[in-house]
Amino acid sequence: MDLSSIKMNSARSRVNLVSLEKMDTPGKMPVSDWDDPGFAELAERIKAARANGRPVILSMGAHVIKNGLSRYLIALMREGFVTHISSNGAGSIHDFELCWLGGTSEDVPSAIEDGSFGMWEETCSWMNAALSAGAADGCGYGESLAVYMDKHPEKFPYTDDCVLYQAYKLGIPATYHIAIGTDIIHQHPSADFGAIGKTSGIDFHKMCESVSQLDGGVFLNFGSGVIGPEVFLKALSIARNLGYPTFNISTANFDLVDLGDYRADISYDDPLYYYRPRKNIVNRPTSMGGKGWHFTVDHKISLPNLYARLVMSSGS
Repeated sequence: MDLSSIKMNSARSRVNLVSLEKMDTPGKMPVSDWDDPGFAELAERIKAARANGRPVILSMGAHVIKNGLSRYLIALMREGFVTHISSNGAGSIHDFELCWLGGTSEDVPSAIEDGSFGMWEETCSWMNAALSAGAADGCGYGESLAVYMDKHPEKFPYTDDCVLYQAYKLGIPATYHIAIGTDIIHQHPSADFGAIGKTSGIDFHKMCESVSQLDGGVFLNFGSGVIGPEVFLKALSIARNLGYPTFNISTANFDLVDLGDYRADISYDDPLYYYRPRKNIVNRPTSMGGKGWHFTVDHKISLPNLYARLVMSSGS
């Protein structure tokens, strides 16, 4: 199909459902009264991992950004508690849009009716240009976007609240794991799928490197139902295949899905058997050591509580 005739619109005229004005600020927002058996133990394992120089990888779906929690992620990186950020294509897009536009997230139900959904010229053309340039320079997906922001500061007035850019400045990997056809930038005529694949492939290798060091470390997943769990399991298999000791690891999945007794055996007849985070994050990676948890809680509660336990309780 020839996409050259696709009609694009400027995102500057769009009504955004998420904006910087609605973003939560750590230390200034009240922390909800929530706890869960195992949450305190997980926080202590994160502290121990960092005290011993072991990584803490935070994987997430795009709703962490859409819920206005970017500043918590940035704070956890700056305080040294998170050493690697990973997400999917939507996570990068919402972060990118907040950085240039100060807002993100359109009204999809109405936009899909006339085919205008995702047809935003600036976001699509700029991100595709960044990825094409990054691929030519051998950069990963997240790094490509950050480098583009560095080269065009006039376009990006809100880098202080951009997760991928702040990770880049801190020297922390921000990796994005892309499924072709899932993201609005793939709708644009300028989409270079060779560049998208190459940069995301480089990011996968970066993820494998971080996972290979995970013995004594922690892997956290916030709301990624498929991409995050699948990428983690493949990276873990590669690390073990190459002989890296990655058995004493702690894992946690944060989501709204109630799994009940998530450590109990479950049959193929139960639909929850096919919920990938249960298998790929909580249970299978810890079958030879370590410990995994599943927490049923909203991100707007879990991340501020994690920040409170790690940063505020240590007096940082």
